[in-house]
Amino acid sequence: MNHLIKRITSFLMIVGLILNLGIITSYAEPDWPSDVEVMAGSGIIIDADSGAVLFGQQIHVSNPPASITKLLTALVVAENCSMDEMVTFSHDAVYNLEAGAGNKLSLEEGDKLSVEDCLHLMLLISSNQSANALAEHVAGSRAAFVNMMNQKIAEIGCSPQETRFANPSGLNDENQYVSAYDMALIASAAFKNEDVLRISSTKRYSIPATINNPQGANISMEHKLIMTDDTGSEFYCQGATAGKTGWTSIAGNTLVTYAERDGRRIISVILKGSQPQYYLDAKNTINFGFSAFKNESIKNSETFLQEQEELELGGTTYSISQLRLEDSYLTLPSTAQFSDAQRTLVTELADGHPPAAVGQLQYTYKERIVGNAYIYDLKLEEELAAQEAAAQASREAEEDSRVEGGNQETEKNPDESLSDQKNPDSQGKRFLMTSKQLGILAAVVSAVALTGAVIFIVVKRKKKEKMEMEQRKERRRQRLQEIGYDEAKFEELMRKHREGSNKKGQN
Repeated sequence: MNHLIKRITSFLMIVGLILNLGIITSYAEPDWPSDVEVMAGSGIIIDADSGAVLFGQQIHVSNPPASITKLLTALVVAENCSMDEMVTFSHDAVYNLEAGAGNKLSLEEGDKLSVEDCLHLMLLISSNQSANALAEHVAGSRAAFVNMMNQKIAEIGCSPQETRFANPSGLNDENQYVSAYDMALIASAAFKNEDVLRISSTKRYSIPATINNPQGANISMEHKLIMTDDTGSEFYCQGATAGKTGWTSIAGNTLVTYAERDGRRIISVILKGSQPQYYLDAKNTINFGFSAFKNESIKNSETFLQEQEELELGGTTYSISQLRLEDSYLTLPSTAQFSDAQRTLVTELADGHPPAAVGQLQYTYKERIVGNAYIYDLKLEEELAAQEAAAQASREAEEDSRVEGGNQETEKNPDESLSDQKNPDSQGKRFLMTSKQLGILAAVVSAVALTGAVIFIVVKRKKKEKMEMEQRKERRRQRLQEIGYDEAKFEELMRKHREGSNKKGQN
């Protein structure tokens, strides 16, 4: 009997252990999804909002980028000039290219197109000539522009060991290479620029007249995932919105794709691919990224700040009411929970952090960084905003002062130029005018007409300037009110500033 009881007890213990293990397993953190692959040499997908790497293959191996370089070129251009500026194509921009580089619209030396037009040519049909012309327009030379490109990627956080650029077009150069990870960073920064995202999403565009295209020309996006609307096509990819293709004999096929679905944004980069597989690699990784992962709002789910009474950051102790948490996201497997992510408080921020940031919450899952959120000093944010508003108001006030000073200049009386002219018939006598006299009269009439036109234009311009000045003053008053700045004190500050400037000018 005792033996039987022992056996039953042992059996129950084993059953209980199995059940407990089942419970533990059911609540274990889900594994990181990995059921996707690419045929290309290198590939990556990142969540554009959290920055999390969802899939990666050889992501830190350097490869030639080919024409996806033009996304970086577009970003530097968009940040340094306006879309309506006119670009003149130089001989060097058109002809100083490697053999086989092509010239799809037969662009010619002397062609003039807007920055907007050139960016469409460059991003939709990969015009190398447009890349060169834009570089020269922005920086004066391609070499100077390349320096701007490499400076930009350093700001973005690219590794100097993995990534470097040598020209704005992406044509072959042994000193031009990029890793998939760094290209994803570049693409993320580029697509955050409204102009770059808009233009790289455009499917069709009309180019105005050029020397060899006097009637203009229509161009279409070359990226098949963006252009394909047929859901039955192998190249259909739901949400594929923007991107850039690339190819050279050394780089093979390269591809960047930006996709949006249900409020989420994913970026795919494919390097060292082949036609047409690289499109399918991008499509498969994008579908994987959307189906296998989800985003969680950090601000809505995080309770860290609420759980603190005060917090020491960077040697300063803050009350929680002095801080705010950035509204950002972290990315997790679809079956995971926000609480499954491991949180770390970072108090020593890396270079390039937002000016008002004093700390950061960093999140990892399965030893992967899946998101972060900066902690901001509210008072410092307000001070920086006030300084910027005051600086803008100061700039506008100086402009107003300049305009007002110009308006005080004495205008010549147009009648003065005619005051000395004598009436040839002052004695009331009739006579016939000579050809010389007729010429003089015609000149006088023209002068009067011209003077009248000048007066009209000047008066109209002054009215416009006066109206614009009043509008600026009103905007300035509103901004000063918003930041709690006393207008009278501001005017006194500006008066002293102008006096100081005048004294400097006299020295």
